This record gives sequence, C-alpha cells and structure tokens, in this order.
Amino acid sequence: MAKYKNNYIKDITNILKALADESRVRIVMALAGREKLCVCQIIELLGLAPSTVSKHLYILRQANLIESNKKGRWVYYNLAGDGKNKAVQTVLHWLQKSLAKDAGIKEDKKLLGKILKDDPERLCLKMKKR
Repeated sequence: MAKYKNNYIKDITNILKALADESRVRIVMALAGREKLCVCQIIELLGLAPSTVSKHLYILRQANLIESNKKGRWVYYNLAGDGKNKAVQTVLHWLQKSLAKDAGIKEDKKLLGKILKDDPERLCLKMKKR
C-alpha cells in the first residue's frame, strides 16, 4: 500500500470505521446541532445497556468525532467542534446532509425531544435504580 505524506486518508478511514455501526451513527446525529447530551440521555435514546453505549462513545472519541466533559458526577458529550480536523468536519457535514431526511433519524429526533424535557440528573438517577 502506498504511503501518503499527510494523514488525511488515514483520518477518514478511522472515522469511517467508527461510523460503521448504526448506534454510533445515531449518537452522532443526535449530537448534531446540540450543545451537549448527558450520557444518560444517549442511553435512553438508544435503549441499550450503559456498558454498550459506553463502548460506542469510546470508539467515537477515539476517532475524534465527539468530545466529553465531566461536570460533577455527570458526563456530557458533544460533537468535536474545534474545526482543526478537516477530515472530521468533512465527514460530519456529509453525514448530517445525507441523513437529514432519514425516517429513523427523524424518529430519534422526536424521541430525543421527549427525553430532553426530563431533567438529566433525574434521568441518570432513575437509570441507576434499574
């Protein structure tokens, strides 16, 4: 395989590998246009086990698609927004444009609207009791 002088193709490949899962695409699309989401809101949206969601979030962080910020006991996620990684920005733009009218993504937006009406701290505490 030819060696490239820049890492752009390597970055794109890593990003595409990270997005090769429907749940991870759903996470990225849920974060699109939002300042942040608490991990408990993401768990509620996906309906998956916390450990599974944690693994998905780890993979997205490794690909530099998302960032996390801990506030007290809660962890919040947002899309990588520094604009420094051109590959990330290119793929995120393409993904958002390509899936804007997808029925599943629209359904996630409706569900997320309901989830966001609940206090994230209350939602997290409710999940711990499950």
